[in-house]
Parts: sequence; structure tokens; C-alpha cells
Amino acid sequence: MDKWIELVKAKMRELKLTQEKLAERLAMSQGGVGHWLNKRRQPSLEDMNRVLQELGLGFLEVALVIREPEAAQGTAEASDYQAALAHTYNPYFRYPVGEWRGVGQVRDGEPLAYGTQRYETSDYHAQGSAFWLVVVGDAMTAPSGISIAQDMLILVDPAVEAVPGKLVIAQWAESAEATFRKLIEEGGQRYLVPLNPTYPKALLTDECRIIGVVVQATAKF
Repeated sequence: MDKWIELVKAKMRELKLTQEKLAERLAMSQGGVGHWLNKRRQPSLEDMNRVLQELGLGFLEVALVIREPEAAQGTAEASDYQAALAHTYNPYFRYPVGEWRGVGQVRDGEPLAYGTQRYETSDYHAQGSAFWLVVVGDAMTAPSGISIAQDMLILVDPAVEAVPGKLVIAQWAESAEATFRKLIEEGGQRYLVPLNPTYPKALLTDECRIIGVVVQATAKF
């Protein structure tokens, strides 16, 4: 709920849209919208997604995920476990799964073709037009530490600043496909480095651009 409110308020500021104007678009009272944005009332899933649509954020969707409390697993008696199995509802956002070829179009102002692709959900509140990619190959599979194996889903946010230490998606001018590497800085130079030490690192030059920063895989980092 908090993430949805944060997103809606930020978009309203961007559009210079008042609660009154938003209420008119939703065919409801200003007070009703105010109750939602001030957490006095809980909107339904349908209403939450209707607001996103009216704000031009139809490529996002709030979903509900039911989780088991970890503390209850394997520690309580059967009856206690059932009582402890409270359904935890969390707002999730829906992002499309893209292809490595042509992914640079996102940075050029051409977002992925929403509505024609596979979607996956995340609790991550994207700053930009985020999208998932499926990892190909073992260049980011490390012998220790952070390791991103083939076929894992990674979430990319084009609006996050690419600073040394971040995992990034980059694309060379002569290549149609993007690449997944860690951005580091050594001696005043920046490099794209694979987590798999059997692959070479590459100097980040003007011929290569950063498409976005990887913000989530099976865990956030």
C-alpha cells in the first residue's frame, strides 16, 4: 500500500494533477481519493489498478501475494501453525520480460511492447520503465559471493544511476545484443567485469552505453 501511494503521489506531482482532478477522472469524490492517499481507507485491487491506468501507468499492475510467516514454519504445533498462518498481503508491481536483442530501445524512449509479452511481478518500485531479462550463459556465475546463473530472471531499471559496484546491462555500438556485467573502476578507468573469472573484463568506452542497472534477481543487491 505504501509503495502504491508513493508511486501515485509522485506521478500526480509530475503531471501537476490535483486530487480533485484525479477524482473527476475516476468518477468519485475528492474525499474518497484523499482517504486512499492518506491510508484512512484501503482501496480494492481493482481501484488501485484503475488509478494507475488514469495516471498513464497502465504497464504496472498491483498484485497480491500470499506468504507463510517464516517463523511459523517447522516451529509450531499443527493447531498453532494454522493460527499463525496469517495471510500476508503485499502490493507487487508487474514488469514485462524482454529480449536481449533490441533491449537498448528502452533507453531511446521506446519501451517494451507492453501487452504482448510475458510479465513477472516484483515488490520493487521502479524509477523508470523497468523490465526483466532471462540470464543467458555463465559469464555472471561466480565461484563465490554474488552469482547470477543462467536462466535466472534479473530486473533492470534504466533510471537507476550506474555507479561502480553495480551490476549493469550494457550494449556496444556494433552489437545488436546487450551484455550483463559488473561495473568497476580502477585507476580512473571504468570496466565491465564478468563475475566468472574465466571471462575477460572490458574497458568501458564511449562506444558502449549503459542500458540500466540490475536491481533484483532472486535477491536484492
